[in-house]
Amino acid sequence: MASPVVVVDHPAVAHRLGRLRDIVTSANEVVRLVHEVSTFVAYEALRDLATEHVPVETPVAPAAAVRVTETVLVVPVLRAGLGMVPAVQALLPSIEVACVGLRRNDSTLKAEVYLDQLPADLSGRRVVVCDPMLATGGSLASVCAMAAARGASQLQALCLIASTPGLQRFHREQPGVAVACAAVDPSLDERGYIVPGLGDAGDRLFGPLP
Repeated sequence: MASPVVVVDHPAVAHRLGRLRDIVTSANEVVRLVHEVSTFVAYEALRDLATEHVPVETPVAPAAAVRVTETVLVVPVLRAGLGMVPAVQALLPSIEVACVGLRRNDSTLKAEVYLDQLPADLSGRRVVVCDPMLATGGSLASVCAMAAARGASQLQALCLIASTPGLQRFHREQPGVAVACAAVDPSLDERGYIVPGLGDAGDRLFGPLP
């Protein structure tokens, strides 16, 4: 089964994404825009959260209400994925966070793990992996494979922008894992960056590394 892909197609998202792509957009605005676009993406991706019905008292009369009962494990792929976490945290009543750090080998474009905070046992857990740029697909596929090997019952990926070749690779390596994003761009450059994309998301959020 091919991985389902949800593209959040809404004028309010497109407006923010255009500002996010723009090279002249300040770092502070990039942080805000990543938060806002991530909120829209997470909202669409997590419609099937586990809930229960509970009674509440309004000022007028009793009413039926819904309460989210699920605690989601959010896994940001460092360092850019950290920029998406506050949006998911603000949206959901209960999350836990476990970081995974990968660095890309610029020669092979393969992901190498340098930090792994995933729990040893993820049986029965929903794991939501946050990676703003699904470029080659290697990093995201690696993290999903790590979570699956530890028994995660449901895996989802939240991105801002995905590339067509990256999605194709991700589909091959992680069939059945849903991807939600705000846009799909057509290609990659020789460095493995999404074209047109928005550049290096980590640098845009936190500044360039030395």
